[in-house]
Amino acid sequence: MGTVSKKKSERFIPLDIAEMLPETSSSMLADEYLTDRPEASCRVFRAYKGVPPHYHQQCDEYLYVLSGRGTFWMEDKSSEAEFEPGHLLFFERNVVHALPKIIDEPVIFLSIDSPRREPDDIIFVDSKDGSASDFMLRNCEK
Repeated sequence: MGTVSKKKSERFIPLDIAEMLPETSSSMLADEYLTDRPEASCRVFRAYKGVPPHYHQQCDEYLYVLSGRGTFWMEDKSSEAEFEPGHLLFFERNVVHALPKIIDEPVIFLSIDSPRREPDDIIFVDSKDGSASDFMLRNCEK
């Protein structure tokens, strides 16, 4: 896939980048970084299956829905609601969140993490649900 931008400014077409993500994956998600700086990172990622409750200790996260529909909850299961293209989901670091159901595929998000989230910053509420190694297929590794 592409190279992470090191420029001071750049234009991206997230939907074109999304088309380059794999059709299937053994991981829960696959992503492609657009920018990756200590202050913030921006990436496009695709969800291939539901994602169990988890949180990130290092960053706040903004998820803009580019395509697909599903359900998402933040803080507790009682907040579970459908998302669709055009929705923006936000949660601070340490907020437990989950994507229980994928309704229409492909589910693709534009994500901004502030500050940058290290790839291993994924803590599942139930450790039996997974680990950082099976959570994300990074930059379309195959």
